[in-house]
Formats: sequence, structure tokens, C-alpha cells
Amino acid sequence: TRKLDGGALHDDCVAAVKHAATLCEANGHIIEEATPAFDLAALVPAFLSVWTANLAAAIDFVAMLTGQTPSADVFEGLTWGMYEAGKRVAGSEYLIAKAALQQASRRAAKFHESHDLWLAATLGTPPMKIGTFDIDERDIGKGFMPLFDYVPFTAMQNVTGQPAINLPLFWNDDGLPIGVQFAGPYGDELTLLQLAAELERTSPWAHRYAQIKV
Repeated sequence: TRKLDGGALHDDCVAAVKHAATLCEANGHIIEEATPAFDLAALVPAFLSVWTANLAAAIDFVAMLTGQTPSADVFEGLTWGMYEAGKRVAGSEYLIAKAALQQASRRAAKFHESHDLWLAATLGTPPMKIGTFDIDERDIGKGFMPLFDYVPFTAMQNVTGQPAINLPLFWNDDGLPIGVQFAGPYGDELTLLQLAAELERTSPWAHRYAQIKV
């Protein structure tokens, strides 16, 4: 019901999490409030170092295969800013960052020794309008800070490799779906699919869609 740094989520997202917890409890599951103990101060910069370095490597590899030279005019500004940042990541910095991500994976594994699944909001706010984020901003600090607030949980599964599933179980007063995410232990997709099937039977959502205007 809060972000990993302790910050507040939008009220709609909190309501969605509590609603999902109530549905699970009604189906006989045991619910308790708990959070994996991640070191965000080390994890956020490590995540950016690994992400940008891998993106730079991918761009350079494609350029090598195709005989092209990467240039800003063929990329969105934010992607080019990440490319430039990735080119500046030193080898030792990359390896230290990778170790920080591995530590986070072990902490997630420790959490799942006592909890089958981890329930959180999928997003930090209701869905944003198109154009809210400036994809042409080359300064990745400016470009990504709003995104970190918008997606405060999902990047963790990019780090740990955990399976996760987003379920539309709640709608706000504007009729927008507010998703919740269940994350499971590494390799345990089966439990997630079983829970999703159970929730879809008891709280179906197939009938919830906007009127299509032709």
C-alpha cells in the first residue's frame, strides 16, 4: 500500500490493493502486510547503470552488424540520453552494479521463503494521459524521475527475474482500470496462473470494456 521508499501511492492504487487483498481473503488465502527489504539507495543507481550499459551495447552491436554509426537523429531523445549515459559506465562500475542487483534478487528470494506471493499496485497512479512524459528529454534524470513514481514496483521484477502478473480487479470513479500485481518466487509461474484463474472465476472482468465508437 506504499512505495518501496515508503512514499504514498495514489488513493485509487491503495484502494485497488486493499480490494484485491479482500478478494483473496474471501477465497481462503492468508493476507498480511509485509515488504521485501530492498536497499533502494544502492539499487536505483545500479539499475540505471546496468540498464543504460546494456542499451548502449545493444545499439553498438546492431550498428556493428549493419555498418551504421549511431546518431541522435534516429532515436527518441530519452533513448539517446540513455545511450550516452551507458557509454560512460566503466567496467568496474558495471560489475558493482550487477552485484547490487544480485543482492536484491537474494532479498526477494528470502521474502518468498515465508510468503507465497507479493501483492502490490501495478502503477503508482491511475493511467496517465498520452503526452504526460517527455520522451524527447535527453537528461535521463529529468526524463525518468516521473516514470519512477509512475511505475514504483514493476522494475523490481526486471532486476530479480521473478514472474509477475497484472490483474484488472478494480476500477476507479472515472471508469479506469487500476491494476494490481502479484509477484511470485523465481520460476513459480504456476502459482500466479492458478491464482489469476481463481480470481477471474470469482471476480470476472471480461465484461468490463469501454464502448467502441465507430
